[in-house]
Amino acid sequence: MLLLMPLTVWAAESDLKPRLVVCTDIAPADVEPDDMESMVRLMAYADCFEIEALITSVGWNCDPYPLEWQQYLFRVITAYAKDVPNLMRRSGQKKHLSLKKENGSQELGYWPSAEYITSRAVMGSMYGGIRSIGERNDSPGSELLIRLADEDDPRPIYVAAWGGANTLAQAIWRVKQTRSDDEVRNFVRKFRLFTITDQDMKYDMRMNRAYSSHMWLRKDFQNDLQFIWDEGAWQEQCELGKQHWAQHQQYIQGHGALGREYPNYKWGVEGDTPSFLYVMPNGLNDPEDPHQCGWAGYHERGLCADSLTTAWTSWQEPLRNISVGYKRRFYPDELNDFCDRMQWAAEGRGNLNPRVAVRVLDASPVKNTSSVAPLRITAKADDTIRLDASKSFDPDGDGLTFLWWQQPEIGTTKLTIDQSDQSIVTIRIPADTKGDTVHLICEVHDDGPFRLVAYRRIIIAIKR
Repeated sequence: MLLLMPLTVWAAESDLKPRLVVCTDIAPADVEPDDMESMVRLMAYADCFEIEALITSVGWNCDPYPLEWQQYLFRVITAYAKDVPNLMRRSGQKKHLSLKKENGSQELGYWPSAEYITSRAVMGSMYGGIRSIGERNDSPGSELLIRLADEDDPRPIYVAAWGGANTLAQAIWRVKQTRSDDEVRNFVRKFRLFTITDQDMKYDMRMNRAYSSHMWLRKDFQNDLQFIWDEGAWQEQCELGKQHWAQHQQYIQGHGALGREYPNYKWGVEGDTPSFLYVMPNGLNDPEDPHQCGWAGYHERGLCADSLTTAWTSWQEPLRNISVGYKRRFYPDELNDFCDRMQWAAEGRGNLNPRVAVRVLDASPVKNTSSVAPLRITAKADDTIRLDASKSFDPDGDGLTFLWWQQPEIGTTKLTIDQSDQSIVTIRIPADTKGDTVHLICEVHDDGPFRLVAYRRIIIAIKR
């Protein structure tokens, strides 16, 4: 039946940046250049993340972590300082807030000062493994993580482990020494951890899972810590980067001060980047739900590669193939987006992403329909829903193309989508649906340079 009665619809009231911490084993280009590459990319997206900490720490190629390698992080920050005036033009930003205000909540689109980012660059755990956790492993990084979790801020803290997450493990260990069990659980629940494989050890001992502090985190805090152990998206990121290296050379390397710091690859390209692409606020996925596919692939909760602990992962088939498939699907748009931002860094001009606005026809008006938060709808079996994205727009006046598609891994109900390449679509829910939740994505490209993309996810709860 055609749905004429008002739907129940929710939308976010405002969009703040997600809180992000990076643990990086950044190194010289002749040792491992991919952390340097990922750090350049992160700085080109500093308007998308509230960068709470950049922690240099132990990883595959360094145990202990050489203090002199910190200079490569500061080289990227120095390059950002040179390019940020150009990048600010992307959002029409005229100046930076005071450092005190920058230390508060930052809105999406705000480019922080290099002074702020420098103040968040600290040393973490120099030594890897669970045996290093204890009295002598505190660091400025672990102390900063404790302060961040104790702030009066309801937003979760996403930790992207480009190397080991030993610094986070140490922070949790330290809190356990002085707080009650309930207080420790509340502390741990502030964090979400995305590890690029398991790098809390040297590379030649990477199969000794029990050596790593990551196993302790998964085992002791399996019900409190959202732990994503990625073993698919990062490898595909490396390979796709190699396949598209000519595009990196043409549009990224040498573009602005950041581009001049972007090194040639050695093993693969930007293997650590999926850890923050997972949190990317582009409307495609909500990082609070790892089931949702995005630029970092797809994950499900299950047994880890250590055969002992559980986490969100995709290391086994068929999940790995699904995750890699999404990585390949989204990669051209992901890379084009980066190339465009590097043009802004170099020239202070470039293309802008379209803005996706979705509303439900025949429903009560909804505020902020262009939010990046998922649009949630409640419907019933045999309903017909009309979704309207015709109010989507492009800031540059470029033409728009539309594609509506369902993510099949969530729910069992297959929707019928009429005219999926138009701005207005009709969604039909089967009459025999017994109650389900399904996810629909509205994907919008412009026809400007690099053909930039934006998304909006629609979550339909089908009532019995």
